[in-house]
Amino acid sequence: MWKKQLAWMLLAAAVAVAVFFGYRYWLSLKTVLPEGIAYGNGRVEAKLVDVAAKEPLRVKEILVDEGDLVEPGRVLVRLDTNTLEAELAEAEANVASAREQEAVVNSSIVKKKSEVDLAVVELERARKLLPSGAGSQEEYDRRSTYLDVSKAAVAEEEARLRTVQQQVKAAQAAVATIQTRIDDATLKSPVRGRVLYRLAEVGEVLAPGGKALTLVNLEDVYMEIFLPSLEAARIKVGTEARITVDHAPGRAAAGYVSFVSPEAQFTPKQVETRSERDKLMFRVKIQVPEELVSSYIERIKTGVRGVGYVKVDPSAAWPDWLENVLAPPAKPGDQAPPGASEPASGNPQAPVSAEKTPAAETGPPSRTD
Repeated sequence: MWKKQLAWMLLAAAVAVAVFFGYRYWLSLKTVLPEGIAYGNGRVEAKLVDVAAKEPLRVKEILVDEGDLVEPGRVLVRLDTNTLEAELAEAEANVASAREQEAVVNSSIVKKKSEVDLAVVELERARKLLPSGAGSQEEYDRRSTYLDVSKAAVAEEEARLRTVQQQVKAAQAAVATIQTRIDDATLKSPVRGRVLYRLAEVGEVLAPGGKALTLVNLEDVYMEIFLPSLEAARIKVGTEARITVDHAPGRAAAGYVSFVSPEAQFTPKQVETRSERDKLMFRVKIQVPEELVSSYIERIKTGVRGVGYVKVDPSAAWPDWLENVLAPPAKPGDQAPPGASEPASGNPQAPVSAEKTPAAETGPPSRTD
């Protein structure tokens, strides 16, 4: 009797194992990649931007903290400019003084020109008196000399005016230079991004080029994958691509190839297995469109690992599980489509949904080779 029960138990176990592996096989078929599509492991990345001081100044105020989302032009850090403002006041006083000198020289030129006009009149009068003997040659020569001296005085004052005008320009340039230094002491965000590191505190003196903050540039989000030469050689910049991340493989982000390395390299350890590292590969950069990044800006995080897919054959069709792509809202003020994942506190996420599909349970994709 017990032998019959054992046989039934063994049969039931065999059926269960067969069903389990059959189900796994059925799921794997759903993620098979068709010919003409290449893939590689990677992670969501973005360029880092340092917010640094141009000259040695003390940190007066820091207006953001790590994790804050900032827009281009937003004031992030203010540095102490008391010394620069004193220099600016001195430079502005020099401008005012130079303008006063310019006004004095202009008045002197008007006076000297009036003297020239008078000397011309007196010389003409002395010339008319010569034929009748009412005037002497000596008086005529004196009037002629006086006219020449008056003209020379005008030329001298005009030269002095040009010198003073140059002094005014130099003083104005000094004011502009100091004002630029003051403006540079207000550190603003050059990009739309998130504060990654806060590297300084209030009261610290930053050296020239000293970093106060490091930002993640969310205007330039991408994934880098490595492909063998046979596949990389068929890829062009602008080729259609897809990105998935490990925590939400049921959704994909549409992208495009923005860079293909012109030379081969050994694949980095953190990307592929040891056997793959023994091969020469080409680095391929998949760019996420800016409008898609903007729609999911609150959920964009870097460092999340995933898989990038590229069409090496333009006629290849994406499988269904890569057609489930995220799309930006129809209007700028609309919310992201339903099913998009909520941001987890702490670590970053990529702009994909946490919605699960059967493909999420199957692991890495397989080829139809």
